[in-house]
Amino acid sequence: CSSLPHSVGGGLSRTVPSSTKFPMPTHVDVPQSRCRFALSHGDVTPPSDIYHRMWGAAKHDRATGIHRPLRATVTALAPLEGDDHQFLIALDHCVMGRREMDDLLEAVGNGAGIPREEIIVVFSHTHAAGLMGLERADLPGGDLILPYLEELGQRVTELAKEARGNLRPATIVYGTGRCDLAAHRDFWDEDNQAWACGYNPGEPADDTLLTARVHAEDETLLATLVNYACHPTTLAWDNTLISPDFPGALRE
Repeated sequence: CSSLPHSVGGGLSRTVPSSTKFPMPTHVDVPQSRCRFALSHGDVTPPSDIYHRMWGAAKHDRATGIHRPLRATVTALAPLEGDDHQFLIALDHCVMGRREMDDLLEAVGNGAGIPREEIIVVFSHTHAAGLMGLERADLPGGDLILPYLEELGQRVTELAKEARGNLRPATIVYGTGRCDLAAHRDFWDEDNQAWACGYNPGEPADDTLLTARVHAEDETLLATLVNYACHPTTLAWDNTLISPDFPGALRE
């Protein structure tokens, strides 16, 4: 994407009384990109009884139901002119091992005809989606992991094809703000002289909220992108339901 400053309000001027010391600004400059853009998303919720344990403290292996559906989102980006593409695949999962990731990239690359170097996979990192590791196949619900991963590859392939076919000129306008949802979670245990994973009220957390508004040339809203550094672990280890955690509520 090409980047250039964006003037909101067109820089229009107005008369300000001479008694006014600090006149209101008539426009605000914010970062902007121009490119071709498309976004497709779909439901990728696994079976409700798939292997689920993501916590050492959990007392269950299988999920017992669905709290909120999981989503896969494919964002396609391309310059206004030229054949270069970038496909950003965002999944409501926590992590993937190398084998699982390689299988996904191969499925999408071959199925959608996309070079592997044009694909980036990111995760919402929810700890309530289940751990989709093939090494867990012999555990309760683990027999469902492989069929689910194969279905996931097929679904993401469909979304990638759809996104590539819907590319159109767009403007991306960026903004930053603050949100106090996140908290510092590295706590120094003085008694044991060790770091513990726990709420540390004495240290600040990164509260930066990054947003981007994507609109077409006719000002139609195409997407709203959000990035926020807060661990999706709010449901914690007692939860037995499949969930995207707070990112799912944020999207809704």
